[in-house]
Amino acid sequence: MRLNVRFVCLLLMIFGGVADVSSTEVEGLRVWSGPESTRVVLDLSATTTHKVFSLEKPNRIVIDLANAETVLTNTVPESGGLITGIRTGTRSGGDLRVVIDLAREVKANTFLLEPNDIYGYRLVVDLMPLTTVSIVHRAPEARVNGGRDLIIAIDAGHGGDDPGASGPRGVHEKNVVLAVARRLATEVAKQPGMRPLLIRDGDYFISLRDRMRKAHSAKADLFVSIHADAFRDSRASGATVYMLSQKGATDEAARTLAERENASDLLGGVSLSDKDDVLAGVLLDLSQSAAISSSSVAAGYLIDRIRRVTHIRRDSVQRAPFLVLKSPDIPSLLIETAYISNPDQERALNDEKFQEDLARAIQDGIVDYFRDYPPPDSYIASHPPPRRESPIRHVISSGETLSEIAERYRVRLATLKSYNRITSDVIQVGQILAIPI
Repeated sequence: MRLNVRFVCLLLMIFGGVADVSSTEVEGLRVWSGPESTRVVLDLSATTTHKVFSLEKPNRIVIDLANAETVLTNTVPESGGLITGIRTGTRSGGDLRVVIDLAREVKANTFLLEPNDIYGYRLVVDLMPLTTVSIVHRAPEARVNGGRDLIIAIDAGHGGDDPGASGPRGVHEKNVVLAVARRLATEVAKQPGMRPLLIRDGDYFISLRDRMRKAHSAKADLFVSIHADAFRDSRASGATVYMLSQKGATDEAARTLAERENASDLLGGVSLSDKDDVLAGVLLDLSQSAAISSSSVAAGYLIDRIRRVTHIRRDSVQRAPFLVLKSPDIPSLLIETAYISNPDQERALNDEKFQEDLARAIQDGIVDYFRDYPPPDSYIASHPPPRRESPIRHVISSGETLSEIAERYRVRLATLKSYNRITSDVIQVGQILAIPI
């Protein structure tokens, strides 16, 4: 049997490099499969060293863990993806060998993670096919009266073994933001002249740069990343909209220029690989400045709509160096929809009606922006959609009263109660009120 061995050795020792004489136990095995990769996570009782290599005929990845043991069965968790089987065995000297049988040849990347609030030590193995099917980008079909569809990239944060923040009742950020993202995609699909692109449409992990690449490959007109915030003070509440900071833009520009020889189609079909430093820098700066300016304008429209369905923590767009916002030619926004660490907002985020209202508000903001600033070649440019007046929604927080809410929105108490079919003054935390316009 011919062996094709690719050693990717990683010696990870902590605590001053002193090895623990007791063995490390593999306490769990989790598999997360996405459309483009599969992630395997080994839950460990302690840190250890490991080495990984690949073998052919049949294709498999072999992981040797130093001084380790396990009680796991030789079964594959649900959603195996590229994996057809997983086997374990003890080697002489006390090492544990984990063999991952594969459906095809892959590239493996491994790294060890230290404990966090949810998991202990973890050995992560990312598996990616060596050959991937090229995506053919066809021009959107022209409508009867001309004009292309706008592509709205919708990114549900986190996923797979990265749950994001968690609420006091155990609600995971990755699940609620995916629910909102799917509802937003449904709203976008209803709008003539728009098409949604769900960056993540399941419970699997996608790296931050791969999220950017998917949007870029689809030639997205807008990138919206959906998240839920968390804070040590459970009283923190409200939504926040972020765009890329200048520091983040500067760092990304430097990285892009440094790697331009190995890249193409970076700026809407214009390659930087054949440009000198000065010209490439000017092109990149122009493109990035335009994207940041458009992001700022779009954020204002989204904030105006989101405040109709939930409390806005910051009235203006905030700036941060979030990696997913660094596309140099796509206006990009990140929305922290609520504080999942707040019990009231955790309950709201898990409520289907609130998810639907939030998705509609985000979509209305997107439509408002493109109605006023449509790309000239788009369908919406020649067919501007009418403004949709959506009712204002209010999520009741602890300590609020109906009279205070009525005063805040400048409506009569009797009108507020009648509009929501409330016959008494009793309200519940997390209850959603419709506010008459």
